[in-house]
Amino acid sequence: MTQRIVDLSLTLYPGMRGVDSDSASRIEVEGYNTTTLHLYSHAGTHMDAPLHFVPNGGTIDHVLLEKCIGPALLVDVTHIGPNGLIEVADLGDAAARISAGTRLLLRTDWSSHAEMEDYRTHMPRISADLARWLVERRIALLGVEQPSVASLRPENRAELTEVHEILLRAETVIVEGLTNLHLLTQDVVHFIALPLKMRNCDGSPVRAVAIEEA
Repeated sequence: MTQRIVDLSLTLYPGMRGVDSDSASRIEVEGYNTTTLHLYSHAGTHMDAPLHFVPNGGTIDHVLLEKCIGPALLVDVTHIGPNGLIEVADLGDAAARISAGTRLLLRTDWSSHAEMEDYRTHMPRISADLARWLVERRIALLGVEQPSVASLRPENRAELTEVHEILLRAETVIVEGLTNLHLLTQDVVHFIALPLKMRNCDGSPVRAVAIEEA
């Protein structure tokens, strides 16, 4: 069976928000190249652990890996514009396909703004009502193209906290900063996003991919 792998991860590079690196050794001097990485726990394509917003919440090394690997439902919500709220009604007919254990990927095409000034300030985001609805259906994972499921604007701090708390208190795995969802040709793909196994950490960059079966 032929498989098609689509990389859903942003490329990390020094100078990107939360990313830097130093040369630790050089092949011309020590005979090999090594690099010291400086990574913010929520840099690029990343996963939130409950501890990110829940006091004494679970850490990234305890996220259940079975939630991070498996079939995922892709839903197109590209009709939501900048600063728009994604509501239950925006899921359309796909809402009936969401149930316990669902891994849900929401396509907004917002990753095309990743190098733009409005990437973190004008993104579409999940409404609190949608977050509650997803938790009621006990989904396993929610993946978005935005750098956050909720607004990062300072005046919306209460919204940021509320939406994250709703999802993370239910131990819904959150993957933010996805890209290339527009390249997927099927509405159900095999999704993989694995975090670094960092002890007591609130999140981690991930390498996210989708696999489509021909």
